[in-house]
Amino acid sequence: MTDPADEDGTAMPTFTRLATNPLITPDSSPRIGTNINGPSLLRVPEHVPGRLGAYYLYFAHHTGTYLRLAFADDLAGPWHVHEPGVLDLGESFFDNHLASPDVHVTPEGFRLYYHGAYNDGRPQATRVATSPDGLHFTALEPELGPAYFRAFRRDGYWYALAMPGHLYRSPSGLEPFEPGPRFLTESVRHTAIWHREHTLEVFYTEIGDAPERIKRARIHPRGDWREWTEDEPEEVLEPETAYEGADRPARPSVIGQIDERARELRDPAVLYENGTLYLAYSIAGEAGIALARATVDSP
Repeated sequence: MTDPADEDGTAMPTFTRLATNPLITPDSSPRIGTNINGPSLLRVPEHVPGRLGAYYLYFAHHTGTYLRLAFADDLAGPWHVHEPGVLDLGESFFDNHLASPDVHVTPEGFRLYYHGAYNDGRPQATRVATSPDGLHFTALEPELGPAYFRAFRRDGYWYALAMPGHLYRSPSGLEPFEPGPRFLTESVRHTAIWHREHTLEVFYTEIGDAPERIKRARIHPRGDWREWTEDEPEEVLEPETAYEGADRPARPSVIGQIDERARELRDPAVLYENGTLYLAYSIAGEAGIALARATVDSP
């Protein structure tokens, strides 16, 4: 008998880069600057008021004063930057910077998880903001957990995988998250989660890799959430093109912001649509955003 936990399939999909890459670069807008990272990609429901395009791509500057947004009617582009952005530092309950948007469409509207830092040295933390249209967000003051949330909803809870691989959960996702187990390794940077029926496909990169590249591990969410298990990781993408930094030397990556082009892929984000899994990622360190696609067997 087949274990239901294996029904999602195990084969690693083969990703193909879009011919129109890169989608976002410093040339996309003079306001966004040269540090570009942290994509979060989604399809915008047609009923959303003031809808700018069929797709929204949220992103950040590593130490930014606002969260960015680009929009398009086709994933291949052209992508247009929404110059005002969607959330300013002064509205975020942080005072040093804000980054790492993780955006979800819910029955109530849009939900944006983001992290920020304080000038007084308190640890970085995650908060949430809500919006009816995905363009104008209102931040909620409570801290929900540590930095770099990637959230998903399962079995009546909101879960979040935070850096470096710690899992948290909350009944509503709007209140502080309860800590749970840790997955992957202590060198994990940022993650992306493809939430499937029987498995969680986690795409991530690791600090210290040479070159830093995107990997995939599978988490099996069976039984008590503190006892979920994971498989060994597999490699997905590494820098192969000049826009990804393949023209730069392969050196061990380091934690934190990078302001020069490097042979590194960072910050994966995923979107599933009609048998295709799209993988967005930061290129050449934090120099822009590109997109790859793969045909997959089931949602």
